[in-house]
Parts: sequence; C-alpha cells; structure tokens
Amino acid sequence: MALETLQKEQTLKMRKQLIGQSCRLFFSHDPVKIVRAQAQYLYDENGMQYLDCISNVQHVGHCHPHITQAAAAQMELLNANTRFLHDNIVQYAKRLAATLPKKLSVFYFVNSGSEANDLALRLARQYTQNEDVIVLDHAYHGHLTSLIDISPYKFRKLAGQKEWVHVAPVPDTYRGLYRADHPNPAEAYANTVKNLIDEVHKKGRKISSFFVESLPSVAGQIILPLGYFQKVAQYIRAAGGVFVADEVQTGFGRVGSHFWAFQLHGEDFCPDIVTMGKPMGNGHPLSCVVTTEEIAAAFTDNGVEYFNTFGGNPVSCAIGLAVLDVIEKEDLRSNAVHVGNHLMKLLRELQAKHQIIGDVRGVGLFVGFELVKDRVDLTPATEETALLVRRLKEKYICLSTDGPGENVVKFKPPMCFSKQDAERVTEHIDQILTEIEGGL
Repeated sequence: MALETLQKEQTLKMRKQLIGQSCRLFFSHDPVKIVRAQAQYLYDENGMQYLDCISNVQHVGHCHPHITQAAAAQMELLNANTRFLHDNIVQYAKRLAATLPKKLSVFYFVNSGSEANDLALRLARQYTQNEDVIVLDHAYHGHLTSLIDISPYKFRKLAGQKEWVHVAPVPDTYRGLYRADHPNPAEAYANTVKNLIDEVHKKGRKISSFFVESLPSVAGQIILPLGYFQKVAQYIRAAGGVFVADEVQTGFGRVGSHFWAFQLHGEDFCPDIVTMGKPMGNGHPLSCVVTTEEIAAAFTDNGVEYFNTFGGNPVSCAIGLAVLDVIEKEDLRSNAVHVGNHLMKLLRELQAKHQIIGDVRGVGLFVGFELVKDRVDLTPATEETALLVRRLKEKYICLSTDGPGENVVKFKPPMCFSKQDAERVTEHIDQILTEIEGGL
C-alpha cells in the first residue's frame, strides 16, 4: 500500500507525538522537510533547492546512480547473515586494505561509527589487559554508553567523568593552551598527554588506549599540529597502550591530499586501530574497525566468538565497493583539494573584511570558521553564529555550528561540492555578516 503524502505541518505534528524529543531536527525553529536529493542539493516538498554543506554521510553525493544501482542489484540477488561465506566482504576488505598502511590488515565490519568505536575499545582492552582511556577534551566518539563515557562533549552534561577516563587538552592552536605563536605546539600538547600518563600511573592504574578523532569535529573543526600523533603514540605505547584513530567523520578522502586524515602526520605514523563509518555507505549504515594481526589475535584468544548479524552483509559491501569506485572514477580527492582551497581562500578574504571572523581553518572539504566578539579575548560570538546559520537557511543554504562555544560554522559537504557552490555560500556569508555588523 502506498504511503499517504503528508503536509509539512502534519509531519511535524506526528514527529513530535511519535519520535523522542531528544532526537532533534536541523533548524528546529523552522525545520526543512526534504523529499528528495541529488548530488549536493536537497529539495523540499515545494521543489525548492537547498545547497547541502553538511551531509558528510552522503559522501559522494546524494542518490548517486552508481551507488543506488549497486544496492538494488545486490538486494535483488542476495542479502544474508554475514556468517555465510560470500565474496563481497573479502573483496571490500581487500580494497580498503590497499588504502591503509600494511600493518592494518584485519577488518571487522559493523553498522555505525558508534558500534565501531565500541568494538575498538574492546579490542584495546583485550590486547593490553588495561582499562583506562585517554581522550581529548570536547571529544565525541559515539552514543553508546561505553562511548558517552569517553566523550567529554557528552559526559560533562550527564553523569560526569569515570575514574578510568582521563582528559587531555585539545590541541587547538587558535584558542588552546599553546597557540600558533608557540615554537612547537605539537610537542607541547603531546607532553600534556605524557603528564597525564604519569598521573595515571601514580594512581596505580594502567592505560589501554588513546582515542582521538583524526580531525576533532565537535570540538570546532580543529586541525591538529603535525607531529602531535607521533609523539603521543610514542608515549602511549611506552605506557602499554594502543593508539586509536577515529576516522568516522574524516576518512575516505575528505582531506583530499590523503585517503585518511591520520596520514596528514606523515608516512612514518600508523595507528594501532582505525575506526571508520559515516562516509562508507553514502547513507547506508556501514562501518568498520581495522587493526593489526597481533591485536586481532588477542581478541580471538579470549575464547568468545564475535559476530555481527548485519555488519559486512552482501548489500552493505556492494555499496561500500561502489563508493570506492566513485571516489576513484570521479577523482573526488582532487576535487576536495581544489574546492577546499578555493573555499578557504574566499573565507580568508572575508576574514580580512569582517572582524567577527576570528579564524579560518581546514583541510580539503573539512573546513570551519570561528566567529568571535573580539580578536584579543576571543569571546565566542555564539548568538551571531546562530543568526548567521538561520539566515543562510533562508537563502536555501544548509550549514551548522560546532565547538564548545557553538561559534564555529562547519563545512563537511558531499565531496562533489563545487567552486561555484563555495562562491555562492561565501557571497551570502559576506552579505549576512555585513547586515549583522550593521545591527540588522
């Protein structure tokens, strides 16, 4: 039976009645009802087109025909429990392995970034036989109970910090402890982790892992100082722990120059565990953990079988393979470099014009700009940022905010985002900031 088409007001009323109110909508003051999408564009029930600057899940573009055809073809043929032998899962793992350092060679497929990070936590604890975890301040690693516990962004608003969780300062060279004028911010921030390890050991506790988003997103689109990962990994491994790189937001070529954001730190750096998720399935629930043979063997040796009913099923892997095809065939990494650089250039031109723009930062199509009330004290311009995003929505442009002060406007668009899209957005940002600064 065909579903009834509802008016926007009916849909909103039913959502309020039936869906948990903590599941918030974008633009909750006036939600957009989206009925179809293509590439980097969304269309509402009236046919109005919105430019999507935030859907990093639809990595290669909404409703890409190669993805939808691969999904439909495999769905018509077979979808089954992953405990049956099938080609797709091994072929997909082989394709992913080709993008990673050689020692990262054992894959576990799951269904969400949260599930991937939870499994990474289990792997780290089983391998090290230690419990404690070091994370960065403002980090977010997922919505499972285990991950709320290692996500300061969440636990500071809830039950608080567990005794086995230890929080290091986020290496923010704009407003953090050590800034761009510091002679070696990477080493200085890494030493804060070393000091934390020393404190943990004094309490008689031991480190299992250091969890870090390769580019912290919720913390405000932070670009970590190069070399930080190497030093932290050295300290963590010396303490008996492992280094976990969370690539759920940033993997699959978003940074352009590399396939994975952790690779920005150089070929001599390799995490012990990598988690991936959002972009993998272009909107289909697909995620993964990859690790070393040694860590995987320790997990096997615990004697407890691990299986995932849906993770790595034939349809999911067919979609994952199709996503890799599109990234390669459409050269989306190069697009991320060229369009991202163009966007950053335009935003920096606006920064020179508008005092309210305190900082512009990014790499590839992972970009943010921070609004401040003044450039000395760096007081977050939270209200102005919210107003900017609301007014951009009125111009049919979807953007959103992040950062502890909710004053960072973030770009994580589909990878087919164009230079013309970047110009359209920045023209409207210029106009709206001029109005805001003029008191309009």
